[in-house]
Amino acid sequence: HATSMHQIPALLEAGVRIVDLSADFRIKDAELWAQWYGETHAAPALLNEAVYGLPEVNREPIRTARLIACAGCYPTAIQLGFLPLLEQGLVDPMHLIADAKSGVSGAGRTAKIAGLLAEAGDNFAAYSVAGHRHLPEIEQGLRAASNTDVGLVFVPHLAPMIRGIQASLYARLNNASADDLQALYEMRYADEPFVDVLPAGSSPQTRTVRGSNVCRLAVTRPGNGDTVLVMSVIDNLVKGASGQAVQCMNLMFDLPEATGLGQIALLP
Repeated sequence: HATSMHQIPALLEAGVRIVDLSADFRIKDAELWAQWYGETHAAPALLNEAVYGLPEVNREPIRTARLIACAGCYPTAIQLGFLPLLEQGLVDPMHLIADAKSGVSGAGRTAKIAGLLAEAGDNFAAYSVAGHRHLPEIEQGLRAASNTDVGLVFVPHLAPMIRGIQASLYARLNNASADDLQALYEMRYADEPFVDVLPAGSSPQTRTVRGSNVCRLAVTRPGNGDTVLVMSVIDNLVKGASGQAVQCMNLMFDLPEATGLGQIALLP
């Protein structure tokens, strides 16, 4: 982060089309970006041009874009889980909760004490509870889906595993049955090559998407009450990063969207 924004203007001027894996162009508001990333944005004029790289939302704009701001890992898992509910206005957008867990690779390869095996192994803890820098990116996407303000509590956790994200997402239903919700998710993602909606009663596991570009979802209504629970899993290094970048690149260059991304999960 805060590196590509210095290089991209010249690359665009030279005619290069870009899929940016950093967060430099994900947030449309330059002041908000500066607040969360700790410095002034170097290319604010490009923020409005950049297309947010979540193909399940922006497939057509991605095809013609010069600059793609590839979606972050937590934002991918969380937005894909919440989108059908918000798009159809089935939940209260001001009371959303994302309880998410990531493997240690989510922090990159920088040598940090918290990433050492002796520190991360046999341990489980929340972090950045007061505010994670993916929060404004997630809120921006959820606002676009619901066409209104959203209230999101996002609590990330570090899990003692190398890769993978599991997000448990909670929302307060306005009025919908469990059958309606299952059908909603199946219809919303029926034509999406990399979103797999599991049968009712299922619970997705990170190992079933390890090394693949798939987001696996399950939706349920615990106790038939007014709360809906969506469980979302991805590999943070594939659908949460490089795989999603390749998916965007395929769209940009009129290649079959799944080109190079057909690998199955590395299970076990």
